[in-house]
Amino acid sequence: MNILEIIAKKRDNRELTNDEIKFFVDNYTNGNITDYQAAALIMAIYINGMNYQEITNFTLAMANSGEVLNLSELGTVVDKHSTGGIGDKITLILMPIIASLGIPAAKMSGRGLGFTGGTIDKLESIPGYNTNIKIDDFINNVKNIGISLMGQTLNLAPADKKIYALRDTISCVESIPLIASSIMSKKIAAGAEKIVLEVTVGSGAFMKNIEDARKLSETMISIGNLAGKETICILTNMNEPIGYSIGNSLEVMEAIDALNGNMNEDVKEIILSLGSYMMKLAGKGDNIDENRNKILENIENKKALNKFKELVKNQGGDVSYIDDTSKFEKSKYIIPVISELSGYVKAMDNENIGYISSRLGAGRINKEDNINSRVGIIINKKVGDEVKAGDILGYIHSDEYDIGIKSVQELRMCYEFSDEYIEKPKHILGIIK
Repeated sequence: MNILEIIAKKRDNRELTNDEIKFFVDNYTNGNITDYQAAALIMAIYINGMNYQEITNFTLAMANSGEVLNLSELGTVVDKHSTGGIGDKITLILMPIIASLGIPAAKMSGRGLGFTGGTIDKLESIPGYNTNIKIDDFINNVKNIGISLMGQTLNLAPADKKIYALRDTISCVESIPLIASSIMSKKIAAGAEKIVLEVTVGSGAFMKNIEDARKLSETMISIGNLAGKETICILTNMNEPIGYSIGNSLEVMEAIDALNGNMNEDVKEIILSLGSYMMKLAGKGDNIDENRNKILENIENKKALNKFKELVKNQGGDVSYIDDTSKFEKSKYIIPVISELSGYVKAMDNENIGYISSRLGAGRINKEDNINSRVGIIINKKVGDEVKAGDILGYIHSDEYDIGIKSVQELRMCYEFSDEYIEKPKHILGIIK
């Protein structure tokens, strides 16, 4: 077996065997296959695609290319993953809820890059919170208090990291087989028994249209089923930010507000949908409506909020910031964005809103960039809202006046108005099992 034969086989649109796929993944990871040879195979996959069995074999080979976390001692662990978006603080709200319902919440999250935020950056805006803990401590935390949220310290799916970097350099990122195997290889390596995936759709997401999102979802579900990991995908609207805040400490404050029962309608619907299906997969209830009511009950009785406090305290964070969010450090300048037009908000350029937040310092353009936890954007008006000239569309939180003023102009340009009434958009676009 050699790489030239494997390249030629996929070039001619023939099915690769499990042994051939494993040979490629193992030898590219350890450096025996060159970047230009790997690029040729990835391009052939991009052009000709893969069937579900090939994608599953590719996923499992990447998952097993590094360390694989075993969480079986914790019981049925249901992982939640989002394909990314603007203002996505869902993990911060959802995982304490899940833990408060008696389901082990063991989650490793990543940092933000580009216009999408990272859960770990948000958690680290809480003074003292330690995301860099040992795996033994991670597991013991879940055993003791039912929850732990940490950074990806293990060498999980190193083949995926190498192949993803290569795909980026040869314009082969937008391939559903490659996207699906990338996501699922990390989820399988992270040790979860069952998986609920939030597949975001729209201008602020990687999947821009519902058709591609459905195809990606169906592919990931097939991988999950063939790999023995029951998987459900929930499609969510990413044509506008989730909730009202974009930025690290700003999103933590919104998450705390949500756990206190003050939740934007889109956040609420996403939380209830993801959470109710996580409960179902964990064996905590087959009736989705009943599950939704149990989630609402644990928000109302503050069990979910108290679980978040336990999490923060247990990982070294200052719980007084959860009790009093005014303690979070503010940016130097908080500048209102005043509308010059009247009408109904027809659309928002969500991707550009994410980039504005990144340029303020809330995200990373490059991996080496430092995060400023204070800065970001507060959104006052969203799709379907009526706006009059002089109304405040939102606020820019900036530590640099010139960048703040420029961001005001840029955010204003992200709004499109209509004279006619615009209905509020749906937040859940589909559920695929």
